[in-house]
Amino acid sequence: MGDIGFYAIWLGGALAGYSMIASFAGGRMGRPHWVESARNGVYAQAGVTCIAVLCIEVGLLTDDFSLNAVAATSSRSLPLFYKVTSFWGGQAGSLLFWAWILSMYSAVALYSNRNRNREIIPYVITTLSATSAFFFILLTFFDNPFSRILPVPVDGRGLNPVLQDPGMAFHPPNLYLGYVGWTVPFAFAIGALVTGRLGDEWIRSTRRWSLIAWCFLGIGNLLGSWWAYRELGWGGYWGWDPVENAAILPWITGTAFLHSVMIQEKKGMLKVWNLVLVIMTFTLTIFGTFIVRSGVISSVHAFAQSSLGYYFSVFLGLVIVSSLGLLFWRLDKLQSPNQLESMLSRESAFLLNNLILVGAAFSIWWGTVFPLVSEAVTGTRITIGPPFFNRVNVPIGLAIILLTGIGPLIAWRRASPSQLKKHFLIPLAIGFGTGLVLFALGMRSFYGLLSFSLIAFVLLTVLDEFFRGTRARQRLAEESAPVALVNLTRRNPRRYGGYVVHLGMMAIFAGITGSSVFQTQVESTLKPGEVAQVKDYWVQFGRIGSREAAHLRAQSADLQIRQAGREIAILYPERRLYRNPEQPTTEVAIRSTLTEDLYVILAGVNENGSATFRFYVNPLVSWIWIGGVIFVLGALICLWYEPHGKRTRPAPSGRTVETEARAPAGL
Repeated sequence: MGDIGFYAIWLGGALAGYSMIASFAGGRMGRPHWVESARNGVYAQAGVTCIAVLCIEVGLLTDDFSLNAVAATSSRSLPLFYKVTSFWGGQAGSLLFWAWILSMYSAVALYSNRNRNREIIPYVITTLSATSAFFFILLTFFDNPFSRILPVPVDGRGLNPVLQDPGMAFHPPNLYLGYVGWTVPFAFAIGALVTGRLGDEWIRSTRRWSLIAWCFLGIGNLLGSWWAYRELGWGGYWGWDPVENAAILPWITGTAFLHSVMIQEKKGMLKVWNLVLVIMTFTLTIFGTFIVRSGVISSVHAFAQSSLGYYFSVFLGLVIVSSLGLLFWRLDKLQSPNQLESMLSRESAFLLNNLILVGAAFSIWWGTVFPLVSEAVTGTRITIGPPFFNRVNVPIGLAIILLTGIGPLIAWRRASPSQLKKHFLIPLAIGFGTGLVLFALGMRSFYGLLSFSLIAFVLLTVLDEFFRGTRARQRLAEESAPVALVNLTRRNPRRYGGYVVHLGMMAIFAGITGSSVFQTQVESTLKPGEVAQVKDYWVQFGRIGSREAAHLRAQSADLQIRQAGREIAILYPERRLYRNPEQPTTEVAIRSTLTEDLYVILAGVNENGSATFRFYVNPLVSWIWIGGVIFVLGALICLWYEPHGKRTRPAPSGRTVETEARAPAGL
């Protein structure tokens, strides 16, 4: 199987190169049969890449340690589940995983556009194939997962213990699906620039692709936070690690893009800005891949030092130069006859939202690369830590929350003072009242009060939009409230799905605010039978137990948790020593409720039988994960299929109710 996989990678690279050349030549010379041949080459490339993936999985399941990727990440004692997922746990396997996702995305995107966008498709194929060819070059010449190791080792090096967790089984695939997904909108943008078809056709064709990539990136980041919270044992879920930063950057600029394209679709404005955003988002996905694989920045998430970083930096430079060159070439065709009519309009709110999001992305990017810049300039690497990122991004985050509430309520084109008073008076009063109530209850954190007040303001604006829309539909169609709400959402899934996403983001912001501002931390060394107080919890240490499995040894402490005089839980934090590779880790124990988490780390076991524990009380953390579920629900509503044309149906009173739906674009 190893030989089959080896030749499959060679063939995949050849097909990617052929499709790139044939599609470009066919587009320039007006040879549609060449373009069709290139499309078929993309389909064939997807097929042979699937064969390569199958071969590597067979190698993992059969412990074929003669293969580079198998020996690097698997071992005989590794549980079956982690053998399967170790495919993307190493450098070579993750590159193949990326190429596989890209080949599948490319095949589906081209098939769904087989009868549309005929002018730009040749250059879409060229861009997709050029990107695939780059990854196949890396796989073929620099880090082939099927390269042979001689003599064959008796056992593999094993999967990094911190990756032996369900969170890491699902976090990387979602993140990769998001990273790679932005290649499709980028390819259509390049096709539009080459052909001069610079209206909103390319945006409509990639709307669902952008949403899918953005959604997967969001899920990937949330799962990564969930994994870090449960596995890394430091009491938090986001540490402003360089790789974490690189993963959130394209999601932020993608969020800006999804908002600004609405202005282009409605008003024909921001054409240049939208192209800049989609180029920026794609280049940030390559930048994130460079950070992970170059080894130039130290991170628990990154691979070791590698020469691949050089090739990624060259590819990144080519992408930036070529795409911006095309953009400047077409600037004269990207001018819009329309302009902002008023600063008090939804267009202005969306534009300000965009500028703040891009500002946040720049601050995170600059903080991430500054150590490299400082080392290059001064010879000394100056590391920027969480205080910098928090100081800069907390005010930015509060501004984003505010604009999230303003956007849905303010009118397009121009908002009158009477409209502003009608829509904003009650939500602002509720937000201000929330702050007063929290202050009266004893909250004194300025950022905490401001954040919760703004969250209350946004929640009311979103719920008011649903209420007004449902009431209007009830009057029009004489439907019950639940039916009217469902039909309202079905009629405009993009709008109301976006509101659900906003609800999810407010839940996430509430969780971030509560756990960041009001966290309690206590460290105690206890002997068996002794008790420690952690906020209003009483923790009694019982004893240290041990267990063994094929791939690890573990020590665990049993802790009886009491609150208000009654037992509420027994927690078992652990310290583990994995056999292959030999590496110690901690397994935290968490007692989670909607209001707060009690988070316990077994920091050490002493010779006299005592044990050292670190306790954290993290308020509202559960709302981050609940908000993530709501976020996904909203994204799925936005992706809801809208049937073609218009349809009418009689209302119960005999009146005709007309519902409009636009044809789907892209997928």
